[in-house]
Amino acid sequence: MAITYRGERFSGYNKPKRTPGKNKKFAVLAKKGETVRLVRFGDPNMTIKKNQPKRRKSFRARHKCDTNPPNKLTARYWSCKKW
Repeated sequence: MAITYRGERFSGYNKPKRTPGKNKKFAVLAKKGETVRLVRFGDPNMTIKKNQPKRRKSFRARHKCDTNPPNKLTARYWSCKKW
């Protein structure tokens, strides 16, 4: 069930994929109800060090992942979910 959206192929809705050569590290075709949106997130020049507990805790606090849950159609939601 591959989906083509604006010339890009996705394996399905709400499934992030890497986007090499783009201005962001990941892209996801987010779907909430009838709304579908292409969301890009992540800095391609930075490495993800989510296996380090202090960095993970700091990231989640900085982006308010636990205290103010974001909407599924935002980049913040997908960044928090990746971490």
